[in-house]
Amino acid sequence: QVRLEESGGGLVQPGGSLRLSCAASGIRFSVRPMAWYRQAPGKQRESVAVIMGGGNANYLDSVRGRFTISRDNAKNMVYLQMNSLKPEDTAVYYCNTVPLSDWGQGTQVTVSS
Repeated sequence: QVRLEESGGGLVQPGGSLRLSCAASGIRFSVRPMAWYRQAPGKQRESVAVIMGGGNANYLDSVRGRFTISRDNAKNMVYLQMNSLKPEDTAVYYCNTVPLSDWGQGTQVTVSS
C-alpha cells in the first residue's frame, strides 16, 4: 500500500522561502515519477512540479524559476524548495506518484504579511 506523508508547511511572509518534504513508502520509489500538487480554497488541485526517477523535472509556469523539486532515491524522499513566495502560492500542498496513488494529508502553506 502506498503511503505519502508531507511536511514542512507553515506561515511565511511574501518573498520568503519554505522547503516541503514528502516521505513515500510502498512503491519502487527510484523508478517512479513523483509530483507536487496544490489546492487553494475554492480551486481545483493543480500539478506544481514533476520529477522523473532520473531527476528530470517540469514545472507549472507560474512557479518556474522560484520552485525546485528534488528527490533522494536512497531515502524515498521528494522535496519542494519554494523561494520568492507569493500570496497566490497559498494552498495545501500534496505529493503523489505518477500515475496517482491515494492522497496523503497534505501540508498547509500560507503566504501572508
